[in-house]
Amino acid sequence: MDDQSAIEELRRGTPGAAEKVMRRHNQTLWRIARSILHDDGDAEEVVQEAYLRAFSGLGTFNGDASLGTWLARITIDEALRRLGSRRVTTNIAELSEQEQLGPLGDATALPTPEQMAARSEVRRMVERAVDRLPPQFRAVFVMRVIEQMTIGETAQALGVPEATVKTRLHRANDQLRRALGDEFTAALDGAFPFGGLRCERLTRSVLDRLQWARKVPSSSSHGPGFGQPAGSPLAVV
Repeated sequence: MDDQSAIEELRRGTPGAAEKVMRRHNQTLWRIARSILHDDGDAEEVVQEAYLRAFSGLGTFNGDASLGTWLARITIDEALRRLGSRRVTTNIAELSEQEQLGPLGDATALPTPEQMAARSEVRRMVERAVDRLPPQFRAVFVMRVIEQMTIGETAQALGVPEATVKTRLHRANDQLRRALGDEFTAALDGAFPFGGLRCERLTRSVLDRLQWARKVPSSSSHGPGFGQPAGSPLAVV
């Protein structure tokens, strides 16, 4: 299902459309939110709110960016709001760059069951190393390396120049290599997994909330599909 088809199905309220979109983007959005918030539960809540904002503000999607980039931008906005409630004010482009990484060991991946267990531990070490990156480096690293978003998509989502994305990624890689050695990339594929029951819980929670929202009387003339006027409380800002 391409972006335009997904948007059209969402606007029509096609059964299963929202679930398809969420299952495609859940892990990416959760990883992005977590890279900013540093907390699994907060990231999950932020992704739920981001979906609700997106599905209620489909009229603001103009196709300038991909659906995934648009959702990522909303997720980042929600994550920064959550972060701001902790710190009063924050800006991802101005977060401190003073955190330093300590040595965490070498990353090694081997095929035997015992070594697979060791790989799981290495993966946790990688996750801890990524968590120790300065926040603005961490967000770029997760989006570019773990989620394989393009430089352009990452820059669009974060609202920074492409040159800034390149610089932050380079510095993040340098810090991680110092901490883990050149082998650390072997453990990245499975880092920060978001599947199984957690993915199911998030998807079902959003679907339940959308179903409840449809039952609330509204003066909107949009019919059964998703989307509200741009000025509505859940519209994308």
